[in-house]
Amino acid sequence: MPGRVAKAAARALIETNANLGGYFVTSRAAEKVVEDAHRAMAVLLNAQSYREIVVAQSMTNMTFHVARSLGRTLKAGDEIVVTRMDHDGNIAPWLSLAEDLDLQIRWVDFDHTSWVIEPEAFAAALSDRTRIVALNYASNLTGSINDVVKLTAMAKDCGALVYLDGVQFAPHGLVDVRAIGCDFFTCSSYKFYGPHLGILWGREELLADLYAYKARPQTNELPWKFETGTPQIELQAALSATIDHFAWLGETVGASGDLRDRIAGAFAASIEWERDLAQRLVSGLAGIPGVTIHGIADTARFHRRVPTVSFTHARLSPPRIAAALAAANVFVWSGNNFALEVVRSLGLDEDEGVVRIGMGHYNTLAEIDRTLDVLDDIVKA
Repeated sequence: MPGRVAKAAARALIETNANLGGYFVTSRAAEKVVEDAHRAMAVLLNAQSYREIVVAQSMTNMTFHVARSLGRTLKAGDEIVVTRMDHDGNIAPWLSLAEDLDLQIRWVDFDHTSWVIEPEAFAAALSDRTRIVALNYASNLTGSINDVVKLTAMAKDCGALVYLDGVQFAPHGLVDVRAIGCDFFTCSSYKFYGPHLGILWGREELLADLYAYKARPQTNELPWKFETGTPQIELQAALSATIDHFAWLGETVGASGDLRDRIAGAFAASIEWERDLAQRLVSGLAGIPGVTIHGIADTARFHRRVPTVSFTHARLSPPRIAAALAAANVFVWSGNNFALEVVRSLGLDEDEGVVRIGMGHYNTLAEIDRTLDVLDDIVKA
């Protein structure tokens, strides 16, 4: 986490630690903190207005909430399309809703060669009964990036609403919700170096009409009608500082202009750097006997992946590898990483899953090389 983000949270706890709606100075200051965070996220996602930004505890929590609200518009027999490429946070809420309302779930698998949702398979799942499509921008296990603009357009042609999980993509690419054409977009700020919050973007006209489960005294104004209870003011102060971090990074690499321009400059630089990191890692993993990479390994197609790389070993289990790496002070994940359907589709053990190495724009080539050296020693032991 950037220092400015942690400092912003601490400053808010000291200077603006008050509930909203009061006449006194700290309450007014807290209101500004919260509104500023929504405005900053609107710029990051290229929303039309801060009223389209809902801040919540987590992406999964918000998706369960929105699914329940959307369920009031559905009837028995309506269809929801989900994919076997998604994190369970964008699957389980829809499965629960379908069970409650007698809806039909239609599944789409990803292609095990291209590692993405292919349009032909996607089209086969759509029908005139499709009401909601739950899709991901990038897989949190394989790192593969879907052509969400094309897939969204296909779903919209059927009259469906598109709920897009951008959690894994948002740290690694510039998001433009208006260009995508989806109806809802979710992300988690801790993934892009911020506080533990989930963010939902929704089209203003949809959010305005959508029923919100809330306390009776709470306002019906957007976006506040969806933000139940006391806001985490210090985390929202940190959220604004997170956007400032990207602006600072953009300025550092020579970008200028408004906030969105500077953010775009930051991502242009980080995408190039992270691609170099991923290429070094994938190339090194490919040279270790017994390793199978589960994701795009062809460097010519690296524009279709984020720097999240998962693998298994023919002899050593993922937990054993992850524990050995941790002992050498190399931090990685093992297991299904809540990408349960991905693991199932690949025929892997649901509990052991994969070893997942995630990289960010702060990582170095030297760190990649050391990780590979340690891993090589582990498999040779």
